[in-house]
Amino acid sequence: MKTSFWLMAAAVLVATPPLARAAVLRGTLAVPPAPPQAKHMNAYPGQASSMASHRMAPRGAVSDAVLWFERVPGATDSAIAAPPRPKLAQKDQCFMPRVVSVPAGGTVDFPNQDPIYHNVFSVSTTRRFDLGKYPKGHSRSVTFQKAGVVNVYCDIHSDMAAFVLVAPNRAFTQPGADGAFVLPDVPSGRYTLHVWHPDFGAFERDVELAEDRTLALSW
Repeated sequence: MKTSFWLMAAAVLVATPPLARAAVLRGTLAVPPAPPQAKHMNAYPGQASSMASHRMAPRGAVSDAVLWFERVPGATDSAIAAPPRPKLAQKDQCFMPRVVSVPAGGTVDFPNQDPIYHNVFSVSTTRRFDLGKYPKGHSRSVTFQKAGVVNVYCDIHSDMAAFVLVAPNRAFTQPGADGAFVLPDVPSGRYTLHVWHPDFGAFERDVELAEDRTLALSW
């Protein structure tokens, strides 16, 4: 009986293909100098700029970038831990942070932290919505099923604008203030890496991962 058990175990080991080795892509993203801070630059198309004298959300921050792999195996995507549910707050008459990212199917909360009413809406084809007007202490949410960029505005304050980047899977990240980033473990192989920034556009690059790799990227 003992001999039969070891023979069966050996047969299973021979028949099982080796698992693809996981690899991590990490690196640093550099962006050009911040564009000039235009007055009321965030007015949405068709609306006149307001004359409000509040501070504008800064432009050109490297942390506003989003990086993601175009496609990963389904089992890998499921194994990546779900990211925390992001908040795109209305604070000091700005959307903060300026950019949040979620995987397709993810939800974003929009809390109003100002002592005035705000509205949150988008006419983007990726996800059109209008949350109406609501006061301080209230929050509403939107679920984003389709990958793409969603421009977000407030119809009370025309110079408020933000972005939701909806990635096609969970293999995405945003760099820190120093530009450093780490993408989740994926099986070794060839991937298309996408990089997007609201001020500098987008580019993509093919990346071969056979083991952990460090990459320096810049516009």
